[in-house]
Amino acid sequence: MSQSLLIAKNHLDIFLLPQMANRHGLVTGATGTGKTVTLQSLAESFSRLGVPVFLADIKGDLSGLANAGGGNAKVAERIKQLKLEAFEHQSFPVTFWDMFGANGHPLRATISEMGPLLLGRMLNLNDTQQGVLTLIFKIADDQGLLLLDLKDLRTMVQHVGENARDFTTEYGNVSVASVGAIQRGLLALEAEGGEHLFGEPALDINDLLQTDHRGRGMLNIFVADKLMQSPKVYATLLLWLLSELYENLPEVGDLDKPKLVFFFDEAHLLFNDAPGALLDKIEQVVRLIRSKAVGVYFVTQNPADVPDKVLSQLGNRVQHALRAFTPRDQKAVKTAAQTLRDNPDLDEETVITELGVGEALVSCLDAKGRPSVVERAFIVPPQSQLGPITAQQRAAIMQDSLLGKHYENSVDRESAYELLKARAQQVAAADAAEAAEAVIEAANKPSAGGSRRESALEAMAKSTMRAVGSELGRRLIRGVLGSLLGGRR
Repeated sequence: MSQSLLIAKNHLDIFLLPQMANRHGLVTGATGTGKTVTLQSLAESFSRLGVPVFLADIKGDLSGLANAGGGNAKVAERIKQLKLEAFEHQSFPVTFWDMFGANGHPLRATISEMGPLLLGRMLNLNDTQQGVLTLIFKIADDQGLLLLDLKDLRTMVQHVGENARDFTTEYGNVSVASVGAIQRGLLALEAEGGEHLFGEPALDINDLLQTDHRGRGMLNIFVADKLMQSPKVYATLLLWLLSELYENLPEVGDLDKPKLVFFFDEAHLLFNDAPGALLDKIEQVVRLIRSKAVGVYFVTQNPADVPDKVLSQLGNRVQHALRAFTPRDQKAVKTAAQTLRDNPDLDEETVITELGVGEALVSCLDAKGRPSVVERAFIVPPQSQLGPITAQQRAAIMQDSLLGKHYENSVDRESAYELLKARAQQVAAADAAEAAEAVIEAANKPSAGGSRRESALEAMAKSTMRAVGSELGRRLIRGVLGSLLGGRR
């Protein structure tokens, strides 16, 4: 049995049981109440246990996990207050990931791996447009066209749009308006940096499951401060990662400890305006991924940010302070208090508004999977540095990482873009040859007097053949790839 994780203290020690860590969890509280420090402390606990962690760094503070702490007066005071005699400042093994490849190893997915449902979420498509996008994926699969990056998808959308009549009988109606909406969405996604997200080499999920030479779990920090300017892209990308874990990891049942713990910060972004089909997928992934020994911990301001179907599966709870300035805030406080197992010695609804920074209402699952009575307690402080490391320190960590050699250079192999471009060139060449043959045939046709002006007419035919082939070829290629090349060669 793995050692229990001390996560908070009052007059009691409050532990998170490793065998219950894959029953998921929730960390909530208003801005500035200590959620990020709690996240850092929990990540350290799992790493010491040998469990790899994936966590998004929204504000840039979590890079401090790579350095040993010390020299922080507030941390020193909390250590003394909680009588943490065995407390030791230390650094932890860290791998940085960054969609843009600037402050971490590039984190990529292929278009095919992302799939039409999640991609439609990124593109803000309605149900009709989503249906057309699904149809486009189906046509690409049937024709053996790989969709790896944005140029592949844009070319495929253009191809289906221009040949809509040919596909209608077999696949159903292809709305020209929906094709246009998808194209506009792809342009917007590209403007948000989407070309950095899609391509190869795509992330290998197994690279998130590493430990260091001391057996400590790797802390995979996803740099998300810039990505947060595109919240739907951020939320959908993290959901894709969860889906990949669910689809690729084997069933193992309940283990002594998780194989991976996944922290989903700013979790409300995942559920805002999400269509029903997507919410069903999220609920399914959260419910079933437990059997893959993956624990998912949502971090957000209020439990009400999480749908009830998902909330009911989050057994381990850390509730930081909430504010009650308005009637809506007061309702949120009441709802948060009701989601915790009542402690007869506490008025949870009142206490939630009185909690100090780093203080929380904590309830974890016991050995039988039952929520413990909620306790008011202080979160154990992190052993690593609070706040970000320097750019030089980050660069040194990235330089020493073995994964950098694999992910740094992108690969562009033959896929839909190249194949459709080749088809267009073949069609253009065939049409040009046919037109040229027609001109030559006309030139060789005898005149009324039975004679033919071979030299002049054949020279004209050859010139015409070159002109027709060149111009017609350009027009056909622009017809298929016009949206991609913007009318330029």
